[in-house]
Amino acid sequence: MRHSTRGEVDPFIVMDVMEAARKAEDSGRHIIHMEVGQPGTGAPAAARAVLAEKLSDPLGYTVGLGLPALRGRIAQHYMDVYGVDLDPARVVITSGASGAFLLAFSALFDNDARVGLGLPCYPSYRQILKAVGLSPVEVPTTDAGRYQPQPADVADYNLDGLIVASPANPTGTMLDADALRALADACAVQGAAFISDEIYHGISYDTDAITALQVTDDVYVVNSFSKYFSMTGWRVGWMIVPADHVRRVERLAQNMFICAPHASQVLALAAFDCKEELDGHLGVYAANRTLIMDGLAAAGLTKCAPPDGAFYVYVDVSDYTDDARAFAAEILDKADVAVTPGLDFDPVDGHKWLRLSYARATADIAEGVERLKTFMEARQ
Repeated sequence: MRHSTRGEVDPFIVMDVMEAARKAEDSGRHIIHMEVGQPGTGAPAAARAVLAEKLSDPLGYTVGLGLPALRGRIAQHYMDVYGVDLDPARVVITSGASGAFLLAFSALFDNDARVGLGLPCYPSYRQILKAVGLSPVEVPTTDAGRYQPQPADVADYNLDGLIVASPANPTGTMLDADALRALADACAVQGAAFISDEIYHGISYDTDAITALQVTDDVYVVNSFSKYFSMTGWRVGWMIVPADHVRRVERLAQNMFICAPHASQVLALAAFDCKEELDGHLGVYAANRTLIMDGLAAAGLTKCAPPDGAFYVYVDVSDYTDDARAFAAEILDKADVAVTPGLDFDPVDGHKWLRLSYARATADIAEGVERLKTFMEARQ
């Protein structure tokens, strides 16, 4: 049967690593999962109890933009956390952050538009852009620039749009208010759309994350209930758009998704009342972060991006290999630890990097670190 070129996108390598780890587990091996950015906890217990009481209700379609109560609660969240007075009408409930990106790219860009991505970055940006007929432009970043795009890149690469993430995946680095403002201003001068991926907000350590809405209203902000709220499998997120874009996005959402899952929206609304439990997860991530950084140093893996937030460490392994994918396979085979090769995030230099997630339980991270130390000692 005939097929389109839209499906000719690269695989999501971390999912291939997960499958290899699953097969290893099926053979009876105990695998430590440090490959996937999934919290080891589930959705908050009290929120699940609220949803359980609602399951006898029909839970049919919601309106395309999402439950009004949830949109209002998200707007209140922006006032409570960031001091941003946000009109709930600008909030769009989406089928995960992935659904938000599909809506954003469809609403903002025509075919062949040039959309900048600072390498390394979340790989699905690139693949979704390709699938909808847009041109991802891979912008190199540097350690000095904290592995984030720079304002000059917008004009230098003649961009129609720019995506930034803070905290970032895979590096964990963050942008402060001045850096976000400079990027937003550069986009405004160039006439480029500005998209801020903020799905790891709530997971930072030494300083709080800044939302792009604190520096500009001319932005699409994407967030999700997957990470801080620990609701990965429920597939619900949100997007903030300029007021004059709401109807445009609504029409797309109605036709592409009808609505985000109703049950997930009910759960998400209740999750806002579970701050104590959710902040407890942050304490686990902070402990895991210290544990993994100390363990990597003891294993000789000292070249890392500074993990300001999220729950990843991006590690330069070029002293040991020029094939991170093979190196990751060797670690899985010999140490029973699943890690992700950097090629997922950077097709240019990712062969020199690994990403390790510390989102799981502390006992798992401690065991994984010990296995990595033993592996590296045996390899030297």
